[in-house]
Amino acid sequence: MKKGLITSILALTFGSLQAQPLPPSPKLVVTLTIDQLRTDYMEAFSSLYGERGFKRLLREGKVFRQAEYSFNVTDRASAIAAFYTGTTPSMNGIIAERWFDPKTLRPRNCVDDSAFMGNYTDQNTAPTQLLTSTFADELKIATKNAALVYSIAPFRDAAVLSAGHSGNGAFWLNHKTGKWCGTTYYGEYPWWLSQYNDGQSPDFRIKEMEWNPLHPVTSYTFLPEWRTIPFKYKFETEKDNKYRRLITSPLINDEVNRVAEDLLDKSNIGKDEITDLLAITYYAGNYNHRSTQECAMEMQDTYARLDQSIAHLLDMLERKVGLQNVLLCIASTGYTDPDGADIGIYRIPGGEFYLNRCATLLNMYLMATYGEGQYVEGYYNQQIYLNHKLIEEKQLNLADMQQKSAEFLVQFSGVNKVYSAYHLLLGSWSPQIERIRNGFHRHRSGDLIIEVLPGWTVMQENSNDNRVVRAAAIPAPLILLGKGIKPEIIRMPVAVDRVAPTLSSAMRIRAPNACTATPLNY
Repeated sequence: MKKGLITSILALTFGSLQAQPLPPSPKLVVTLTIDQLRTDYMEAFSSLYGERGFKRLLREGKVFRQAEYSFNVTDRASAIAAFYTGTTPSMNGIIAERWFDPKTLRPRNCVDDSAFMGNYTDQNTAPTQLLTSTFADELKIATKNAALVYSIAPFRDAAVLSAGHSGNGAFWLNHKTGKWCGTTYYGEYPWWLSQYNDGQSPDFRIKEMEWNPLHPVTSYTFLPEWRTIPFKYKFETEKDNKYRRLITSPLINDEVNRVAEDLLDKSNIGKDEITDLLAITYYAGNYNHRSTQECAMEMQDTYARLDQSIAHLLDMLERKVGLQNVLLCIASTGYTDPDGADIGIYRIPGGEFYLNRCATLLNMYLMATYGEGQYVEGYYNQQIYLNHKLIEEKQLNLADMQQKSAEFLVQFSGVNKVYSAYHLLLGSWSPQIERIRNGFHRHRSGDLIIEVLPGWTVMQENSNDNRVVRAAAIPAPLILLGKGIKPEIIRMPVAVDRVAPTLSSAMRIRAPNACTATPLNY
């Protein structure tokens, strides 16, 4: 009797489990990448927020307080590429926004491609240097090209890397003209955006656009502030730089929202049962890339306005698609613009490191060792590139030269460690080495990677874009909201690599082709 009862219970249990269908995939997946968003700032400035932006995300979303990138020296391009591919620069090839090109002996942008013309821009652009698939690509493959994939961003690299290889369109703001532009790589420029450019783009409104504090000055008490009067920026007065300045202000996020709303109104995205993808990028960094010490009030106001932009986006998605049909993923790029050096009265150890001087002295050392020749072909972004053609002609051992060069460079003031390409590819493993390896690509990275001590300033030749080295991790959030998401705050660190397989799982598609991470539990 008992045996029969147990059998019946088991049969009913397993039958009910088998009968439960998988929940349908969302009509629209929205990825919102917020450049330089910080968890600590997001939480600290909460008294400046309304109820429909950040606070709503924290109430209704699954919030990971610390999302981590598994490679060193993150920037906007490498972070976005890692987010969409589910892998690191060692595989996807996007080691930075720019890297040294040995063929031209000049830096090149990660989305440059002379084979494709621009729309409303003279820049030649394509995602061809992204070496792996993205979940946007996999969505197009899974739906036999029926899914719609669009990206909108203030920046060219962010727009193109988000749209992937197979997207329907990638749009970014032209920092010279104030028009929204694109590339012929994705086919015909959409009629609705041409129409928008003809009457609603920022160039028609820049004269009236002004950035003032959203709240009284007395509200901005969370960061040390040396001013007592409100800031005021009128972009029209910046002449040639007015749109560059706009792109680094929180007002650009509202401009992104305007285009996103036009897209939702005038295209078929999110309107049928086939899952579509809308990739959006916001900006949350310092105005004009200045240090936080220079613009503490502006940074706090940026988050207050960012809160409003997020609220507007959520309301827009609710009206146009319905949040029950949407899966929203919000992520940070996991880095910030560098602060200036601490002033001398605090006696923090430091100094100035000049890569160009390093490279010159290294070439002199190699000439003394191996004979006359230009052994150092170039240098860029704390990397030195050796002249492989000359080394081959002289029948020298490249690995030995890299090792001797590393031993020479590590003696320089301010240098902590030097990694050779040979050591990174074939040397022993350690957790620190793994992070360096993950950010290294054998065909794009230098022969020598120089790690500068914290507190030292990396001086850029012919540029004021100097950078103080800080090894401290930037707290970066990851938030899931919408269809099937249970509210929860997770304090344990989570790898950004896991986002791509998570969103792929939600869309019922394959993960990107170089992604080996497992999906998150949501």
